[in-house]
Formats: sequence, C-alpha cells, structure tokens
Amino acid sequence: MFYFDLRYLYILLPAMILALYAQAKVKGTFSQYSRVRSRSGITGAEAAQRLLQLSGIYDVRIEQVRGSLTDHYDPSKKVLRLSESVYGSTSLAAIGVAAHETGHAVQHAKGYVPLKLRSAMVPLTSIGSNLAMPIIILGVLFGGTYSNSGYGLIQFGIVLFSLSVVFALITLPVEFNASSRAIQMLGYYGILDSDEIGPVQKVLSAAALTYVAAAASAIASLLRLILIFGRRDD
Repeated sequence: MFYFDLRYLYILLPAMILALYAQAKVKGTFSQYSRVRSRSGITGAEAAQRLLQLSGIYDVRIEQVRGSLTDHYDPSKKVLRLSESVYGSTSLAAIGVAAHETGHAVQHAKGYVPLKLRSAMVPLTSIGSNLAMPIIILGVLFGGTYSNSGYGLIQFGIVLFSLSVVFALITLPVEFNASSRAIQMLGYYGILDSDEIGPVQKVLSAAALTYVAAAASAIASLLRLILIFGRRDD
C-alpha cells in the first residue's frame, strides 16, 4: 500500500511547480508595482474607502493588519483588513489589492452567490481539513483496505478531504469576480487613469494565479489519496 508509484509524482509535481511559480509571480509583480506611485496620490485605505462609499456601502470598517499580502475581507464582521504594505501606500499595487478586497465587500452587499457558498463552507472545510488525515491514518491502523472498518474510515477521510477541494474550486469565481469588479470600479469612478489600469491588472492576475495553484494542489492531493486507497483489497 505504501510503495512508491511514479503516478504520484506525475500528479503532484506539476501542482508543486505551479504553486512555486505563482508565489514567485505574485511577489515579483507586487514588488515591481509597489514602486510605481499612482498619479492621484491616494493610499490603499483611501481608495478602498472611496470605492465603498461610491458603491453605497457605509457599514464596512477598514483596518490595518500586520504582514505582507495578508489583505482580506471578513464578511462575518464586515471588516476590510489591509496589510501594512497596502494600507498606507500610494502605489498602483496597493490600490489594486485594496480595490480587490473592496470587490469582496461589494459581492457581500449584493448577495453574490459563490461568496455565500464559500462563507457557508468555511466551518465544514476547517473540520474536514483537520480530521481527514487522522481518520485516514486511523483507518490504516484498523486494517486499511483489507478490512471493512479500516476501509470505511479511509473512505470517510477522503470525503472529508474532498471538502477542501470543493472550497478551493468555489474560491476561484469569487476571486476572479472580485478582481473584475476592482478593475471596473477603478476605471469607472476615476480612481486611476486609463494607462494605470494595465499594471493593476497584472498585479491582480498574478494574485489570481495563486488561487489556481491552490486548487490544483488540492485536486492533486485528492487524486493521490484516491490512487493509494481508492481500491479495496480483498
């Protein structure tokens, strides 16, 4: 059951390479356009506040959080959290990231269905990701694919793990749509000039690639588990 199979490498290696490339791409692109100041001179926090107000949203707070690229929108508390490198920065990269997170707030206000689904899945995904591997290991200890109890536990663990795959797939349209909203709002409301939109699109496209890589890694890990434990041994 635990022998090395080249199929595992064929499945996992492309996902690992994509993940490494995506991380390098987003860091490099963000760093590049963090050095390009917007003509308006507004900060990421100011851009987010302006976009929220222009979108008719007045009940979302904006807070600064530590770290780099730790920006996120919390729909449960209606808080838009911007990292130190975004909150007070006047760069195109900062404004793009702030607008993207504002896009999530707009999704929430408009009842965007994929965002609702993702929010609803957060507790289930957390439980599944924490319990999946312990349950699979317990199944192996109970006889693995050679016994009914062991095989049942393993299959249950795989089902729990699959929740993270579903979550990663639902995340894709949520993130793509937030970036699309960000670009549209920045142009429509005149936050950025037309020639500044291109660099922001590059930043957000690089960020989106990290979510694609995360989905690919989750799918690859699920396929690996299915290959190892999917067939019953009599």
